[in-house]
Amino acid sequence: MNSDTSEPMARSGGRPILRLLASFPIACFTCALATDIAYVQTANIMWADFSAWLLAVGMAGGVVAAVAGLMSLMAGRRGRTKQYAWPVVIGSLLVLVIAFFNNLVHSRDAWTSVMPEGLALSIVTVLIMLVTAWLAASAGRRPGAVMGYSGARQ
Repeated sequence: MNSDTSEPMARSGGRPILRLLASFPIACFTCALATDIAYVQTANIMWADFSAWLLAVGMAGGVVAAVAGLMSLMAGRRGRTKQYAWPVVIGSLLVLVIAFFNNLVHSRDAWTSVMPEGLALSIVTVLIMLVTAWLAASAGRRPGAVMGYSGARQ
């Protein structure tokens, strides 16, 4: 029984567990920016605490996703795929490094944990995540690329 839908599904499925693992740090780091903005607007310490926890959970999830991504990259059999994946890998590791420093900044007390360094680092983290997602999507338009963790071709 040969179905026309089975082939595209197999080709476009690419690494669903990696995509699932990568979604948690993306959500946590984006929400950390939102809670930083809420803290700046309200000065309610609850928002600063939320940011610190979101950054910690995002870091833990990011490390798990990075390990899974590197294992997936090293297990890949196509040489061209690895070439196009390295900018995404470097961008993802850069996000983790900046988020780590952001987590250290958020470990301070109250206002100094968010303003101005914490908010700036949260903005930079989200911007680099956007650039990395754009790189992953643009790499998918190249011939010979395969689907990556973000759902875009790599």
